[in-house]
Amino acid sequence: MKIGFIGAGNMAQAIIKGMVASGSFKASNIFLTASTSERAQQRAQQLGVSASLNNTSLVKEVDCLILAVKPNKFEGVLAEIGSVLVEKQPIVVSIAAGLTLDTLANLISEHSAQKIIRVMPNMNVTIRKGVSALCSNLFVSEDDITAVEKIFQSVGSTYRLEEKDFANFTSIAGCSPAYTYLFIDALSRAGVKNGLPKDIATKIAAETVLGSAETLLNVEETPWDMIDKVCSPGGTTVAGLVALEDEKFISTVIKGLDATIKRDSELGK
Repeated sequence: MKIGFIGAGNMAQAIIKGMVASGSFKASNIFLTASTSERAQQRAQQLGVSASLNNTSLVKEVDCLILAVKPNKFEGVLAEIGSVLVEKQPIVVSIAAGLTLDTLANLISEHSAQKIIRVMPNMNVTIRKGVSALCSNLFVSEDDITAVEKIFQSVGSTYRLEEKDFANFTSIAGCSPAYTYLFIDALSRAGVKNGLPKDIATKIAAETVLGSAETLLNVEETPWDMIDKVCSPGGTTVAGLVALEDEKFISTVIKGLDATIKRDSELGK
């Protein structure tokens, strides 16, 4: 399968690097374009892949097209390549937030039977620890979606979800890295308040969050089961948990995620 990327920003570069590093994809089968031909050539050389002359020639060359441009660029890009897409019929993959399968289909052609897959990767693809959600329209076969899953499994894990659950996924996987960084920074600042240097406190907090997450992924217990294992009767951890819940820690986190879902629905209108 030949795979093309329109757009060569951070996300596209991370995915391409992961594909090549996985050993499952030949660099010679990966093509890209960028905002200028000079930029495309530069990025392609850095990544060890090929730069196409323009978007139209790229579409003609590939079996799977990954649209990795900003959402506000989609209308112009799809207007440019729409007729070629209808003729060539590659799998079209969008990684843009807020653009539904129906919206993408209409931007390509009102009467097209175009194969379209939406993928929502999070920023952790940059270290091949990403989490991506996938959904597709009725024209996509099992082989098609399996092939696209393989691309994104080279940079992390994948989950097939219904499109109605994408905003929920985005709140948990897409936005929560920022909330996790906020939590780590709060732990770090507490360490500074009580006498630790900031850099050391931050490393301790980050390594502990990382280890806790990896532990949870390797046991059968629920998060609450693991909380009980850390807590001793009348101990320090219980005292801290009670103080957090006095400030409605759990409900505050949920409210934050609810706000992201609400905003995502507003952007999709």
